[in-house]
Amino acid sequence: MAAAKEEMYPKKILEYMEGYLVSKTLFTACELGVFDLLQDSEIPLAAADVARALNSSEDGMNRLLSACTGLDLLTTQNTADGPVLYSNTEMSSVFLTKSSPRSLYHSIDYNSNTMYLCWHYLPHAVREGKTQYEKAFGVSSKDLFEAVYRSDKEMVKFMWLMNSIWNVCGRDVISAFDLSPFRSIYDLGGCSGALARQCVKLYPDCTVTIFDLPKVVQMSREHFLSPEEDRISFHEGDFFKDSLPEADLYVLARILHDWTDERNVELLSKIHQSCRPGGGVLVVEALLSEDNSGPLTAQLYSLNMLVQTEGRERKGSEYAALLTRAGFTTVHIHNTGKIYDAVLGLKTGPPL
Repeated sequence: MAAAKEEMYPKKILEYMEGYLVSKTLFTACELGVFDLLQDSEIPLAAADVARALNSSEDGMNRLLSACTGLDLLTTQNTADGPVLYSNTEMSSVFLTKSSPRSLYHSIDYNSNTMYLCWHYLPHAVREGKTQYEKAFGVSSKDLFEAVYRSDKEMVKFMWLMNSIWNVCGRDVISAFDLSPFRSIYDLGGCSGALARQCVKLYPDCTVTIFDLPKVVQMSREHFLSPEEDRISFHEGDFFKDSLPEADLYVLARILHDWTDERNVELLSKIHQSCRPGGGVLVVEALLSEDNSGPLTAQLYSLNMLVQTEGRERKGSEYAALLTRAGFTTVHIHNTGKIYDAVLGLKTGPPL
């Protein structure tokens, strides 16, 4: 007789069901300053020391540190007769401490205190097919930017999010194509300038102008860009309402996923009109696969767009179609194998 079939065990479902526990553990450790404290300490610390320094209960902190160790965010060291001692892993030191140039701390803060609240209303978003900002924060989202930038504090928080993302992912998308022929670059919605900095590092002959709302430009000057970055300048304006200066290349990084196809064709057509012959537009987004099989991160991001905006994530072919409708004659698609991918649309004309 054949052996009885082993009873099915729903391992993945159980992991998915409790996935939010992992996220919130990470969020809490960052918010309380666990990784910063351990980074600043010259020696491993016991849970009691961490709790005392961070004004937390010893029992609660002991449980939090233990969970972070299970997540491979901390390492432990046993002492002969004393308590367990904790230290950061290399990954945590690089990506979870505020002082690191590659820190994702601000991205985590935005996920915890903005996106996490919106996702409580995901069932409503799926049923209604529209953003849930008003339910989450009591703020009308008729204007996306007024919703996201509902206060100076929220604006800076979102800008830090963008800054941290491009500090980690920017080089991959800016180097996806050879952009050296494009000397004059306009980064539309360039926010903190992190992607502009990647451009001028990789392409020494280019200049980059960050085109963004006046308040965003003011915050960028105050919080992110130093006067020494002389190949980066600013242009205040609304790229939907105001005219676009002529340039060789326009960059749209995490912009088109915010909007409907119609608004995107409107913006891309405007860019095509202002773009020099032989120039183009670089679209940076998380691309969905053509057969709807993944990547999971892009699929989840698309749900996030439903919850927070009027847009969605798209396939490479869908961005190509939008660019073609706007007048761009040649489209190249590059999957980086990481979170964000690149699509380059070119305007007919002699090479620059």
